[in-house]
Amino acid sequence: MGAPLPRSAAAGRPFDLDDDAAYRRWRDWKLAHRPAATADLIVELADPRALGAAERAALLDRIGRAGFALYRSPVPGDDRELPRRLGAQLGVQRLDANWLADDDGISSIAVRARADSGGGDGFIPYTDRPIRWHTDGYYHPAARTIRTLILHCVRPARAGGVNALLDPELAYLALRDASPAQVHALMQPDAMTIPAREDAAGVARAAQAGAVFRVDAGGQLQLRYTARTRSIAWRDDAATRAAAAALAALLASDSPWIHRVRLDAGMGLVGHNVLHDRSAFVDDPAAPRLLWRARFTDRIATRWDDGWRHG
Repeated sequence: MGAPLPRSAAAGRPFDLDDDAAYRRWRDWKLAHRPAATADLIVELADPRALGAAERAALLDRIGRAGFALYRSPVPGDDRELPRRLGAQLGVQRLDANWLADDDGISSIAVRARADSGGGDGFIPYTDRPIRWHTDGYYHPAARTIRTLILHCVRPARAGGVNALLDPELAYLALRDASPAQVHALMQPDAMTIPAREDAAGVARAAQAGAVFRVDAGGQLQLRYTARTRSIAWRDDAATRAAAAALAALLASDSPWIHRVRLDAGMGLVGHNVLHDRSAFVDDPAAPRLLWRARFTDRIATRWDDGWRHG
């Protein structure tokens, strides 16, 4: 007899292409409960480092229904511990410190001059250029999946720097409704490969193949994606090319499911590793744009994780 299914999978698997009944029930719940307007995603916080019970509940409610929450606070964010402390209050602890993060594992997202880049010059997040649609850590192996993302704005740009945001579950829903074959193609373990990254010492990161959509051991949907056209290789078959094109078309559309926001000082994003991009921006030389970013490999759990089962 096999091992018992995780609780979230025991009564139906909405992301299993062979379980249409569970998918339909989840789909109806998702569309009924998603926040319709960007304003509905914003939670007012007195201090993200010390959440009140109602503030924490409001964040978890948005994250459970939309995949992420936006918050507004009077705290500008000069405390670098803010993202870590906010994450801890929401149950995430396993900080993923990438090679361009600062010593404390928190990344300072700002334009880096070549002289002080620490190797980051040329990497798009550390420039004022636009960033195409992606999820964070798309170049990581599955064992190092980024499940939680926190961004806190210390200083906005003088102009620009707008983020577009899309819940990956809604992207899955759109593609599955259009053609389950598209989802099947993007769930293949070699659907998208990120080639190796090399530096002067040799291979700094090995090539990484993986699925775009996958379901983790707890039954939760994970998405791994980048809209880059360089340093990426799609599986070479018609089904994968069609599926990748369909996802790119959704992201380029004016879908009401895509939210756009410019983070001002004291504002932030917290939630699952959702699809996002960033427009180009123009800095104020006297007060350049700065965001703190924290990425975690554990996932924020909410009461809505099984909400579709209970109506």
